[in-house]
Amino acid sequence: MSDAALARRFAQHRFLLCYGLLGEVMAGLKPVGVDYMESQRAWLTGLGLDAQVVDLPSAAPVAANARRVAAAVRAAPGQVVLVAHSKGGLEALAALLRADVAARCDGFIALQSPFYGSPVADALLGGKPLRLALDQVAKLTGLGSGRGLMDLTTEARHAWMMRNQAAIEALLTQVPVTTIATELGAGADWREGLYAALARWMEEDGAGPNDGLVPVASALLPGAKQLVLPGGHRALVTAAPGRDPVGVLRAQLLALPTP
Repeated sequence: MSDAALARRFAQHRFLLCYGLLGEVMAGLKPVGVDYMESQRAWLTGLGLDAQVVDLPSAAPVAANARRVAAAVRAAPGQVVLVAHSKGGLEALAALLRADVAARCDGFIALQSPFYGSPVADALLGGKPLRLALDQVAKLTGLGSGRGLMDLTTEARHAWMMRNQAAIEALLTQVPVTTIATELGAGADWREGLYAALARWMEEDGAGPNDGLVPVASALLPGAKQLVLPGGHRALVTAAPGRDPVGVLRAQLLALPTP
């Protein structure tokens, strides 16, 4: 299918992009050449499609941001497609557990979302002094609070997933959901330096293959379409040599069933 045909297919939809943790900070670096979901948004709008970023303070609690995502879906003039990265995927999933929100969604694509938590969050928030410091930083910068960071721990996420298991299973019969994980391999280039160190630590700690922040097993929802691609934690949302975030999104939109 050509881009023109894809544009016709989704002409009546609104694409809602949900940033991950610190996404608004990275997006704010656009003037100095940093891409964060911008190439994907620009590609969609270049096709004449309605694509908007949901205004989320990215360190806010998942439940609070889920209400914001739900409000954005309800405010759309027609059906929506949700495209979310990292923590944004948790908030989009929680929003979709509302029946009226799910009914308005013709596709949910979650990129590298820690549905079952991140060992990095566990390590950062395990000590009270650092946890309190991160809470203060989040509040002072307007990004949210420590509660939102705690929502990323494996304990918090496993508990949430267990509580909502039946509702998630029902959602997957109603809305096409694609979950994509990335695995950082030995051949990673210099841009993945920080992620590479974290990836080694996580694997040695028993988390299995991961992208430097999120284990592959955490990013794949049972019952949803699953895909594992190479790269670090921003490989699917940042345009750079060897990365093709637009190509990834395009392929997944083409794979969505026709409403």
